[in-house]
Amino acid sequence: MSQKPTRRSFLKGAGVALAGLTMTVPTISASSSEDRYILDLRSVSESDLADVEVVHRLDQIDIAVVRADDAKMSGTRYSKDVEMTVTFPEVEHHGDEHDRHKRMSDPLYRLQWDKQAQDVPRVHRRTRGEGTRVSVIDSGAFEDHPDLQSALNTDLSKNFTDDGGDFNPVESDHGTHCSGIIAADDRNGKGVTGTAPGTDLVALRVFSGPTATFGDIIAAMVYSGDIGSDAANMSLGAYPMPKDSDTAVVRDAIERAASYANEQGTLVVAAAGNDSANLDADGDVISLPNEADNVMSISATGPIGYRWDDEGSGREKRNYHAALHHLRKPTYEPAFYTNYGAEAVDISAPGGNADQDAIGTDSKWYYDLVLSTVFTESDGERVADYGWKAGTSMASPQVAAVAALVKSVNPDATPGEVREHLEATARDLDDPTYHGEGHLDTARAVWEEIGDDDHDHGRGHGHGHDDDHDRGHGGHRGHDDDHGHDDDDHDGTRGHGHDD
Repeated sequence: MSQKPTRRSFLKGAGVALAGLTMTVPTISASSSEDRYILDLRSVSESDLADVEVVHRLDQIDIAVVRADDAKMSGTRYSKDVEMTVTFPEVEHHGDEHDRHKRMSDPLYRLQWDKQAQDVPRVHRRTRGEGTRVSVIDSGAFEDHPDLQSALNTDLSKNFTDDGGDFNPVESDHGTHCSGIIAADDRNGKGVTGTAPGTDLVALRVFSGPTATFGDIIAAMVYSGDIGSDAANMSLGAYPMPKDSDTAVVRDAIERAASYANEQGTLVVAAAGNDSANLDADGDVISLPNEADNVMSISATGPIGYRWDDEGSGREKRNYHAALHHLRKPTYEPAFYTNYGAEAVDISAPGGNADQDAIGTDSKWYYDLVLSTVFTESDGERVADYGWKAGTSMASPQVAAVAALVKSVNPDATPGEVREHLEATARDLDDPTYHGEGHLDTARAVWEEIGDDDHDHGRGHGHGHDDDHDRGHGGHRGHDDDHGHDDDDHDGTRGHGHDD
């Protein structure tokens, strides 16, 4: 049986400096790489590259990631590559052994408050994301997980690190969890439901164990555009990054990559981070990549009290619809850890929440997190499983998946149009500090035609976006025009939940 986390261990894990990569937001540190550089190719000639090792040559954006001595970089425009190291706490909740075997045969939609609140099964009457592609730039995806096998494109999935492996995870199941949020199979009679199970899922691994570099991340962003992804999810990031000359080329390269991906038809979506920080009032620092131009920045929300009173007598299976109406706080409540800022956040989305006083108790506090695909290790073998995590890392793929749904029913839409539509159809909670333009509304985004909304965009955001050309990649398939949704599956319209 899994060891129960304590409140102290949870809060220790929650004290982070980067966008979170696990249920309780791990401890992450960022530092300059000693021998890797992000080089602006506009400042060098071909002969200058002869004496360096080129790790990624990205002529599409006039950037190269190189390995070299300091002396070799003299006279060029560069920044040292930024390396992130993640320390995962022992607080992930995968359940006990009995539950684990049970979950492999029983559908778990009844525990997915995020999909219920977003009316996902009803949305699937119109589209499941067919004809689209989503990249997941993360720790990789476990290709043998039964809920990912139907969506995962193993031919296009790729490893961007230099560790010699493929796209499968080396250590963390974080990318596997994000992948399930997007595209878990809804028709195999087991496990969880993804928002866009009909999409073509591409796993782009940039973490080698607990470590990733921006150089590899930028290369994966460019690749996402090259393969015609309609959305690229980045549940990762660095904060606080100084806005100074030392990081200028890193920032420039991220924005060039995002702009290039946008031009190729890819909407780039990123987690806002888990520092409980006001990104609009943090001085001369920046959160990357979410605050870069042409990147959609997502904050996190989640309920408190979801199904805490289930007694296991059959009530759990029957009453999941009613559970959303008996919450201490609603599903659109800003999560305690989320970064915020009206200029830094575009919209909010379900990422999971927690009552910090309940952690480590016998209550089902973890039901307020997001349930998705994970894996465990048993006798030296990797075993498919399901588990709960929370963070803006879980909110970002919710939006990337809905972007795929919108693209599926609007195949000619550009990334800028999809982004504006997601913002325009978001539920206005009159709280731009935490929600930007509003809270993700999957049903409205899919059922309403692009351009039919009259949402007020007067607030605006500091990290803009261009409405560039969309190359696309797949044919559009027809969908059932039966539309509408049942309000019984949603939270009430009040700003606060109530005790059961």
